[in-house]
Amino acid sequence: MGIRESFLFRLFNSVQEAEGQGQSAEKVIGDVVERVAEAERREAEQLMKEEVSPPLPGRKELELPWDHALIRLYDLWTDQTGEHPALSLYLEGISPDKEDKELKRLEKELEQEAKKRLLEALPRKPETSGEPEKSGVEYELDVMAALEALDGNIDQETLWNQESPKEQEAAKPEDTQEPALDALPYVFISADKMEAWLLIFPPVGQGKEADKEMLEEALAGKGITFGIEEELIAGIIDASEKYFHIFMAAKGEAAIQGKDGYIVDLYPRVIERKFEVDEHDRVDYASLNLIQNADKGDVICEAVPPTMGVTGRTVLGQKLSAKDGKAVKLPKGRNTEISEDGTKLLALQAGHVEFNNGSFQVKTVMEIDSNVDYTTGNINFLGDVHIRGDVCSGFTVRAVGDITVDGVVESGNVEAGGDLIVVKGIVGDRSSVVKAHRDIYAKYLESSIVHAKGNLHTDCILHSDVYCDGEIKVCTGKGVVIGGKLRAARGMEAKIVGSKSGSPTAVKLGGQPCAEFEKKLLIKEKEDLEKEMAKLEKQPESPSKTKRMNKIRLDLSVNGMKMGRFEQDMERIKAALEKQGGVRLRCQIAYPGIVLSIGDEKAQLTRETSSCNARLVEGEIKWS
Repeated sequence: MGIRESFLFRLFNSVQEAEGQGQSAEKVIGDVVERVAEAERREAEQLMKEEVSPPLPGRKELELPWDHALIRLYDLWTDQTGEHPALSLYLEGISPDKEDKELKRLEKELEQEAKKRLLEALPRKPETSGEPEKSGVEYELDVMAALEALDGNIDQETLWNQESPKEQEAAKPEDTQEPALDALPYVFISADKMEAWLLIFPPVGQGKEADKEMLEEALAGKGITFGIEEELIAGIIDASEKYFHIFMAAKGEAAIQGKDGYIVDLYPRVIERKFEVDEHDRVDYASLNLIQNADKGDVICEAVPPTMGVTGRTVLGQKLSAKDGKAVKLPKGRNTEISEDGTKLLALQAGHVEFNNGSFQVKTVMEIDSNVDYTTGNINFLGDVHIRGDVCSGFTVRAVGDITVDGVVESGNVEAGGDLIVVKGIVGDRSSVVKAHRDIYAKYLESSIVHAKGNLHTDCILHSDVYCDGEIKVCTGKGVVIGGKLRAARGMEAKIVGSKSGSPTAVKLGGQPCAEFEKKLLIKEKEDLEKEMAKLEKQPESPSKTKRMNKIRLDLSVNGMKMGRFEQDMERIKAALEKQGGVRLRCQIAYPGIVLSIGDEKAQLTRETSSCNARLVEGEIKWS
């Protein structure tokens, strides 16, 4: 902007005219200041609308007020050069979570830097000897002009060194000293020292254009030594819009924390037991596929090693520490080994893979291709047992793991340490007992005594005694429960309970049925041992008597330990059930003849009920 177009020149001419017409200089000064300020504000807003390019999607730009020092400096430069590039200020390469905070910091720093530059860019009158003193009005005009340019951030001594409007008018162009300022790079560093940007103020007068050496000195002056964008720095010099534009100058490297090692399982730790129900709502119990077979040398799981931490650096060259990941231990169990490189868990022999007590184990599976009868005898095995035929009447099968029977259990004693799967069903004679320490899956139960410490899943229960510490579910196939006594700790669900003929069907919910039954057996065992001990004490002394009495004392001690354990277990289960909430009997149809007990309450159903949801409400059993 030329001197004659400046605010100072316009204000001075108005004062001269006012003095010639006898008007008050102070009033004219106020009017002119107000008009010029309003005009410049409208002009600045219009230029901002025309010259600022719209922000790109997802990118925030620095929004500056029209009277910001940088905007004034930008206007001065465009007036002098005639160039009007788009003014678009944004921080390239910054993460969104830091953007708002850094833009606020940038706005404050730019205000200070631009004001300093603007002050240096104001024209100066060469110092001369015998310089006349300025009048009071001339000093006031100097102060107003400087305040308009610098928004009041200037010291008194600097203000008084500015030239007066009268001197500007009288001075010839060659007498006015235009400042010669080289281009000035300004470096902005993020608060976390991970990014640095460059903004270049243009030269003033005969000042030197920006060059690479200038930019490198500016970065070095700020202590930036790492992550400098060398190609970008070199390219800025030839850029058409190198002034009033923010360039990414350097970028640090964040520290990368090491990741902990982890286990990749090739065999699931929990086997999902999903029923395959056909269009007739029938379950194929043979297709549960609960056995996970592995051959010797098969990989059960793999350990992915941890990664090392990578040290980072700020743009100032400061190191950012990083932690290394932690190694993971392979869950080695029975019949498994760790590979030589320590990354794989291998099966030592063929068998069934199971995850138990925090480790993988390989259990050998006994395959019996025929019935369990006189050709095989009773079965007692430490692993899993798979019987492809039936368990015939009078025979016993015990296994530490799971037992799978493809046929029928006919009045045989079966006890599984894991799950029991009977594809065709269980038929008892009220003397044999079928037990599982986890879940039981059977096509049907008829005249059987069944103990399940987990849940019981079946299509039909007829006249059987059932003890279940979980939930009895008779929801597939016919879903019928008729007759017998059924005890379930966590509830019972079926399609139909009872019969139209009124077959007595007792259902007891709550407690711990299996433990209660075994407790009764222990009490009876204790009573029998005490009776036998009393008889032995009356007999004459003999080696056989002493031996038998010692054996009874040992049995009584074991009995007492078991009794104590049952008491603790029952208290724990009782507390868990109270937290879980009430138990209930749910069925589509309930026929008269059902006797339902929940806790200490008992009620008999006297009429057929649909959509039955029997539960204990305020101490009373409701059948709704």
